[in-house]
Amino acid sequence: MSKLNIKVHLNEPQTQAVRAIEGPVLIIAGAGSGKTRVITYRIAHMLEEGIPQSAILALTFTNKAAREMEARLKEITGKKLQSLTVSTFHAFGLKLLREECEHIGYRKNFSVYDETDKMSLIKESLRECKINPSKTDIYELSQFFSKIKTFLVNWTENADMRPVYDEYQQALKIYNAVDFDDLLTIPLEIFEKNDALLHKYQKKFRYILVDEFQDTSLIQYKLLKLLAVGKNANICVVGDDDQSIYSWRGANYGNILLFENDFPDRVEIKLEQNYRSTSTILDAANGVISHNKGRKEKNLWSQEECGKPVELYFPENETAEADFISSQIRHLMIAEDYKYHDFGVLTRTNSLARNIEEAFLAENIPYRVSGGTSFFQRKEIKDIISYLRIIANTDDDVSLLRIINTPRRGIGKTTIASLNELARKSHTSIWNAFVRLNYVRSQGQQGLFQEQKAMTEIEEFSTMIENFRSLILERQVTDEKPWKLSRCVRKLVDNIDYWSYLVLEHGKDEKKARWKYSNIEYFIRMIENWESDSDNLDAGLYPWLNRISLILRDDGEDDADGKVNLMTIHAAKGLEFPAVFIAGVEEGLIPHEKSIEESENEEGGSIEEERRLFYVAITRAREKLYITSCKKRRHLQNTVECRPSPFLEEIPNDLISIHERINEKETADETQANKFMEQMKAMFD
Repeated sequence: MSKLNIKVHLNEPQTQAVRAIEGPVLIIAGAGSGKTRVITYRIAHMLEEGIPQSAILALTFTNKAAREMEARLKEITGKKLQSLTVSTFHAFGLKLLREECEHIGYRKNFSVYDETDKMSLIKESLRECKINPSKTDIYELSQFFSKIKTFLVNWTENADMRPVYDEYQQALKIYNAVDFDDLLTIPLEIFEKNDALLHKYQKKFRYILVDEFQDTSLIQYKLLKLLAVGKNANICVVGDDDQSIYSWRGANYGNILLFENDFPDRVEIKLEQNYRSTSTILDAANGVISHNKGRKEKNLWSQEECGKPVELYFPENETAEADFISSQIRHLMIAEDYKYHDFGVLTRTNSLARNIEEAFLAENIPYRVSGGTSFFQRKEIKDIISYLRIIANTDDDVSLLRIINTPRRGIGKTTIASLNELARKSHTSIWNAFVRLNYVRSQGQQGLFQEQKAMTEIEEFSTMIENFRSLILERQVTDEKPWKLSRCVRKLVDNIDYWSYLVLEHGKDEKKARWKYSNIEYFIRMIENWESDSDNLDAGLYPWLNRISLILRDDGEDDADGKVNLMTIHAAKGLEFPAVFIAGVEEGLIPHEKSIEESENEEGGSIEEERRLFYVAITRAREKLYITSCKKRRHLQNTVECRPSPFLEEIPNDLISIHERINEKETADETQANKFMEQMKAMFD
């Protein structure tokens, strides 16, 4: 234990949590209480006590959290930790499926469909069931299917969509694909039906640790309970019921109660000392969350000084609100040396960010918005990239299955299922199955399919791909000028008639089809700009695909340095900033009007989650907290009068500084102005 110096780095409750490695443990970790430090030191202590890396399973909810945890562990222990499993629940499920896929009838190179792929397959399933996709809300249906799959709803509602769901499930199997929910539901099914496999993983992972336990779903809890052997299992869960804000995606903070019932001999430890915020901010947060019932009693406290009061502003409208936020950011940067990345601007919904974005653009304030869809993740772009990938590598089954019927060809699911089976038996790729079929047909034999149209479509599709392989990879010369990649891609898009496909997909909504096609045009212009770069010595297909792979890998990575962080409160969970603005703290927004309606029949359950959401927003602030509540706000085509959120009344009055008027921008005093001039002189010296 001397190597870790636990008592030097941890307080008494944290030390207790680190050392309690045998048996079930419940750690209630308040916001900013050093939870990540406790988890990493706990694992390091386990390793020092001689527990093998391979026996430990640490689960969390985001890839970022898993990477940070692993990086801290390597720093503390000085070891590579190659046998340690630190992962998200879904990544753990994916790894399990890769290892055990033969038990569920999948080939090892199955693909995982994202939301875009999922909705495309649902459209296809609707057509198979003779239902017009343009008359169905695909997103809503996708969400409903997810809830069916994760047991959140049953078929008492939307029963007419059951044939579509069955068709969708069958299609996933045919395409050798799973969706995101399957990464949890299929492992659970495997464990429940195969005792030998369950015992294999129980024996392997003898020590289990779960971060953000309040965000686990019932399926995730069932998985954990199956893996944890008996009431005295070595399982440690860390969470905070006050920060449970994800019920809409299946999170169930009641899992804490289930854990208490299933593990009655657990050790329970509370972490209440906050290392993040001033005591003023913590007292404000405590004042709000104390109004929730049935919560684990805790009271966050801090040794930090009181700090400045919470500043509450009542701007006239959303434009004045955005102007105030941007001007206050400028003011703090001049007056107190704040950097752009020190600011977090939080909203209840994405739609509230639009005016703030406009103000930032007008003031030349760099910012990043969390939660947006990457350009390269748009369906139309993924389709074209998949064509390029199959041209570059015909053995890429994932890309082939994506485009084999996009746009729609006469290669139906039955044909694809047969091709999959042929490839599996031959231990080869689907493309090689194509080649084999074409050869058999050239010899005058019927081959695998009795359907003449399917054989013709397969031959035409493979010929088209081979022609573009020749055109792009061999850089065929036409009119004494080499074909550039961008020209080839444009020809490819025309050849497959992707425009007609978009029109067919979106029915009467030609505007949406044009918008999607304009994205493809932009994609081609990106290639053109890349080709024209004088520093680009190789403008071929392989370098371009490598470049895209790097972009996709970096998408979502932290690029916040030097930028203000504009995000929803949900997206801010787990983050902290020296200065935080919470915008739109009005009745109907926080709490949201839907939650107010639902709570009338749920004894306040939805309102309590909204209060937890506001609590999370407050506790993101370290030094300064600004709250804005507009007097008026545009709603649809009208301007409506706004009332302050009732949650504001729950903050003790002595902690708030109220500003009724913010029309005049704050300016730095003489000392601050002189300081600014000195900074400018230093910059240009």
